[in-house]
Amino acid sequence: MSKKTIFHSFDEIDYKECWDYQETLFNKILTEKRQDKTDIINHLIFCQHPHVYTLGKSGSEDNMLINYIQLQAKNATFHKINRGGDITYHGPGQLVGYPILNLTAFNLGIKDYIYCLEEAIILTLKQYNLNAERLEGAIGVWLDVNDPKKVRKICAIGVRTSHWVSMHGFAFNINTDLDYFKHINPCGFTDKAVTSLEKELDIKLNFNEVAEIVKLNLQKVFNFEFIKHE
Repeated sequence: MSKKTIFHSFDEIDYKECWDYQETLFNKILTEKRQDKTDIINHLIFCQHPHVYTLGKSGSEDNMLINYIQLQAKNATFHKINRGGDITYHGPGQLVGYPILNLTAFNLGIKDYIYCLEEAIILTLKQYNLNAERLEGAIGVWLDVNDPKKVRKICAIGVRTSHWVSMHGFAFNINTDLDYFKHINPCGFTDKAVTSLEKELDIKLNFNEVAEIVKLNLQKVFNFEFIKHE
């Protein structure tokens, strides 16, 4: 089976527009799997979104701490979506990655797939001399996991899979405005902080350079065979 992958890059794209685009690619792979095609093309989308809060299907609206009028004042939108997980924020300066993959071709179950996403971000942070880890009982990538007073999330992960095809993905805070997280209980947590690469290093990063490192680490972890860039 094929690990051929098309890489799609958007500087900034409306959340709903990108969600619809994901659904189109996702449904195309599902159709091809039903037809027993063996040379199915995978997709990896990198983008940034305008300010938006998204709530996963298992999440609670109580974790949104502002009302509709306040949301508009923050120039943000809100969407209930079909991924796992609770509420999170996307916005400028945050690298959002959406792998739409035929997981069968990668011989990955859902837990292993999430592990691989985490691993790519952990490897990226290592290149910036940050020791990132997994936190037991919580998906994503974290810093200072052994200190309850300091533990903080730098990358959120929320996915949807059907018939071993994936969509949605990860949100990695690079130069993200962290104030927007103050209006939610991120991922449903009330006792854990959120951070960014900029905050940890105390310097604004070249976003595209960091994104390229993430892309290379994803390629390393998943063994992608990139065939086209769009």
